[in-house]
Amino acid sequence: MCAGRGLTAGTRREDIEISTDPTPPHAVASGAHVEPAASEHRENEPTPRPGAAQELAELLPVSGEIPPDLGAIAAGRAPTGAAHRRGVFTKGDRVQLTDPKGRRHTVVLEPGKQFHTHRGAIPHDDLLGQPEGIVVHSTGGTDYLALRPLLADFVLSMPRGATVVYPKDAAAIVMYADVFPGARVLEAGAGSGALSCALLRAVGDGGRLVSYERRADFAEVARKNVEAFFGGPHPAHTLHVGDLGETSEKGMDRVILDMLAPWEVVGVAAAALIPGGVLCAYVATTTQLSRIVETLREHGGFAEPAAWETMMRDWHVEGLAVRPGHRMVGHTGFLVTARKLADGVTAPPRRRRPAKGSYPAGQLDQDNPSGLADPASLTDSSSPSSPSSPPGPSGAAVPPGLAVPSGEPDRAVGLDEAGQPD
Repeated sequence: MCAGRGLTAGTRREDIEISTDPTPPHAVASGAHVEPAASEHRENEPTPRPGAAQELAELLPVSGEIPPDLGAIAAGRAPTGAAHRRGVFTKGDRVQLTDPKGRRHTVVLEPGKQFHTHRGAIPHDDLLGQPEGIVVHSTGGTDYLALRPLLADFVLSMPRGATVVYPKDAAAIVMYADVFPGARVLEAGAGSGALSCALLRAVGDGGRLVSYERRADFAEVARKNVEAFFGGPHPAHTLHVGDLGETSEKGMDRVILDMLAPWEVVGVAAAALIPGGVLCAYVATTTQLSRIVETLREHGGFAEPAAWETMMRDWHVEGLAVRPGHRMVGHTGFLVTARKLADGVTAPPRRRRPAKGSYPAGQLDQDNPSGLADPASLTDSSSPSSPSSPPGPSGAAVPPGLAVPSGEPDRAVGLDEAGQPD
């Protein structure tokens, strides 16, 4: 959650375009295609696959802007980062070393260097040229399992500017916001780049991720982390330093909001989304949750929002000794998703009435098909001694929040025989 982000004094708005020269130094390591010179053209150069031209046309953004490397995508030679994720360990690879107690250490391989621990040193040369899954021995005699870190491992150990979106939440965002390969995604609040990495992996090289970050220092951290994970600049990523309210993006399939006040940009998000597109907001507190949901309802351009959170708990399994772990990743944030309606369309009214106490007494509007008054007009002006509270079955005043709307039977109040809330 990137709370409190804002432009620092004197910060100039700039765009950090995550693009690269035709022959970037990381091209071979990341699997990116480098077009050979005419004199060096290989005889076995791959030919475009059938249907590539049609796929290329479908990948073009509505704005007409051509993302980097679409030509390579059409030819079937697009960098996917797969070469950076498989094969033997090479110079510059990140390797995760796990000791017998499960403690993990991440190192970047360099010839001639050593990784030092309190249990001895491990020469990098013992790892270079070796496959994943080997066991190396420190000079102190401790064994370490060597693997490339997973994305979930990387985001929890990478350098941070803002707090990262945890893997359990990033996975839920990708799934429930339905971020698909080739999708055009608008992200507000790049933070440290953890969610950007997950979104880029989901959209692939044929998609497009446009990220906004208010703070230049956070944006720089995000850029470096994205490049570190993918082995270089991702061809589908553009990172802007600035406010989402300044965007002119249109025709986006998904909008992801990880910011302090997402309700302030609901109108901007609606203008950027295509009909049927998904808005997903990630917020930390219940007050933020309430406000973004009510703003989406009040806007009128979205279907009924859904809100939830995820929790993850490890389990200890050893033979028949199976029990939940002593620690778990509990509350990190709330997720809200809503679908964009077509222009001029109003969502069907909600049939389910709000629970008693959801809104201050007297604010339920019987003329409103949804059973709710305008959220903007709701004010907490009621008090326990409010004379406007209707009497209960025994004549006692009903506490605020349990007032019976006109036309409702007394039994709906939920009072006991003494006139107290049941």
